[in-house]
Amino acid sequence: MTDLFQLFAVSAVVMGISQTISRERICAPIREKLGGKDTWFGYLVSCPYCVSHYVAFALVPLTGTYPIQVVVGGWVGSVLSWFFSSILLTVISAFFRVLFWFVDEAQGLVRRRQRTEEEETATQRVVRKKVEQELPPSERQEPPSPASH
Repeated sequence: MTDLFQLFAVSAVVMGISQTISRERICAPIREKLGGKDTWFGYLVSCPYCVSHYVAFALVPLTGTYPIQVVVGGWVGSVLSWFFSSILLTVISAFFRVLFWFVDEAQGLVRRRQRTEEEETATQRVVRKKVEQELPPSERQEPPSPASH
């Protein structure tokens, strides 16, 4: 049986390559040229799960990662072993994609929270300036200088 580390490592590579092709900006022109998600070919390169099949089909023979061996001999057995091993790598890469989605979503929550805090601070500054402008000059207070802290 194939080394377990190699199985998970190649699955991670399948996930990374398929994610790059189907979601990242660098491959957007290819997806757009094929029609995006509106056409059949465009959908095939816009879906990370679909792309992971093609990547796995190519990487299994290139890396020699054949975790599934069938009892049928000859070329039929070789093709079936290649096909089933590719499907297994695709399924494992799908699990990796879900795990990375949770990581990415958590990072997105942190970024959104930071952006919200920055927007609230900016809004408070604008409101403070507006209130200060509406006050008569005799009631305006100068903000404390930073050196006084």
